[in-house]
Amino acid sequence: MSWSKDAGEGAGLTFRPAVAADVPELVALVESAYRGEASRAGWTTEADLLDGRRTDADGVAEAIEHPHGLVLVAERAGELLACCQLERRGASAYFGMFSVRPTLQGGGLGRAVLEHAEHVAREQWGAEELEMTVIEQRADLIAWYERRGFHRTGIYQPFPYGDERFGIPRRPDLRFEKLVKQL
Repeated sequence: MSWSKDAGEGAGLTFRPAVAADVPELVALVESAYRGEASRAGWTTEADLLDGRRTDADGVAEAIEHPHGLVLVAERAGELLACCQLERRGASAYFGMFSVRPTLQGGGLGRAVLEHAEHVAREQWGAEELEMTVIEQRADLIAWYERRGFHRTGIYQPFPYGDERFGIPRRPDLRFEKLVKQL
């Protein structure tokens, strides 16, 4: 199943569920959007907060194979440009692993991907809200989500210090905040 977007900021985009063969390219995309020097070309970098990896092949494969979820891939002319994870959780859908190629950030591509993810969650799954967690210290990213209708909940989760699958923290006060958007 694939979807096309013909107008607006996402013009020419094709959306499809990721498959196992996409794992290496998805890992590279997610890493480039958040970690290391390459991530500094965009505005979503976490390089000042975390070192190490953002994800790995096992984590991406698990998200692709999740029985109640999918990883959406956004392509233009067959080139993978962005992705996100959706997971059904009762009346809610979890939104995560949102990544846009750093050199394309700030041009509306992320907004188009988010809108498509909301559409899938609402229209295909019947979700009433979209939820996510964001590192609290990412004020610029939280503000971006707030401009798109998400609300801060004041519900926090500790950062998993000591578990390098989530990165190597560069500061001792990291935690996640839950954001929610009514669909």
